[in-house]
Amino acid sequence: MQTFIFLMIVIIAVCAIITLVILSQNPKGGGLSSTFGGSGGGQMFGVQRTNEFLDKATWTLAGIIVVLIITANVLMDNPYAARTNIESVPVELPPMQQTSPTPDAPATPPVETGN
Repeated sequence: MQTFIFLMIVIIAVCAIITLVILSQNPKGGGLSSTFGGSGGGQMFGVQRTNEFLDKATWTLAGIIVVLIITANVLMDNPYAARTNIESVPVELPPMQQTSPTPDAPATPPVETGN
């Protein structure tokens, strides 16, 4: 249970980070590079390199979220495990009760129609 809670906290943190990464992207090419460095020539990254970095970061974080969610699902305690356990099914079935056959209903004569 402790591992599951830890994974949930990590998933929420990664979701917050991916939200910030996505919001810092600009589809028109400005994005993070214009926010922190303006359009001057002394930037650490250019516009194209910043967009490539943010794109790769988005896909990497999305993959991490998927892996963490699958891991949390595998580690989660199954509350229905006791109900579906094969050992809980009885090996010997009780004998079936014999029921007396019901008598057939009396045959009704066919209805004659006038020709």
